[in-house]
Amino acid sequence: MKVRRSERLIDMTHYLLEHPHELISLTFFAKRYESAKSSISEDLAIVKRTFKERGTGILETLPGAAGGVLFIPVINKEEAKKYIDSLAERLSEQDRLLPGGYVYLSDLLGEPQLLRQVGRIIASKYVDKKIDAVMTVATKGVPIAQAVSYYLNAPFVIVRRDSKITEGSTVSVNYVSGSSERIEKMELSKRSLKRGSRVLVVDDFMKGGGTINGMQSLIHEFEAELVGVTVFAEANFKGKRIVTDYDSLLYVEDVNTQTKTISVVPGTYFNEE
Repeated sequence: MKVRRSERLIDMTHYLLEHPHELISLTFFAKRYESAKSSISEDLAIVKRTFKERGTGILETLPGAAGGVLFIPVINKEEAKKYIDSLAERLSEQDRLLPGGYVYLSDLLGEPQLLRQVGRIIASKYVDKKIDAVMTVATKGVPIAQAVSYYLNAPFVIVRRDSKITEGSTVSVNYVSGSSERIEKMELSKRSLKRGSRVLVVDDFMKGGGTINGMQSLIHEFEAELVGVTVFAEANFKGKRIVTDYDSLLYVEDVNTQTKTISVVPGTYFNEE
């Protein structure tokens, strides 16, 4: 039974959104809806125009027998900045200040809609770079890495600080904690990352950069390539930061435990290149 065009457009749009960075042939859609390829092409032109006008993403058309369409989710800088501005306001709320000057993030990083937007924002920066894996450490950075990996259609790997028998044989490195300057250890399963992989590192919060530096060392041990580093938020670190080449979505510029105030602004992600 042939599908009506309105239903076809809805289903086609949904399918593309659910399969980012995946080449889909016109033949697939033609068989799925029992329609001619010419009709499918017309439908895709409508979807492409709508995606562009709404800022949903880019729909690339690849010609030839092995061609098809490729959906690349992106977000423009203006929309991303507006969203991060709103997050900076939420992060500046007084009740987020914890003993010791720490900032409470768990509720934000537990919101599915927030994670989707953050994942889309981070992934947008790497749409023109081949990413084979998204790496994070086993903390609150895991849901962020999962969101980014979804929009890049790349697997995410979790670095751990303790051994898990279910991980099999691992590669471990020692690194210096950026804030406490203690020697710590992290490890990654040998099966998690292939040699020569292009890796994007993401994390939830950065102070001195020790954890990020440890992940960089692991990437080197796997003979892989670091493509970039992006953190959800960074602190105003008084000492010398170990990592200097990174992007942050938010910058906690001041935490005053006496007045119980937090000042948060957009991070380096929005600096002019």
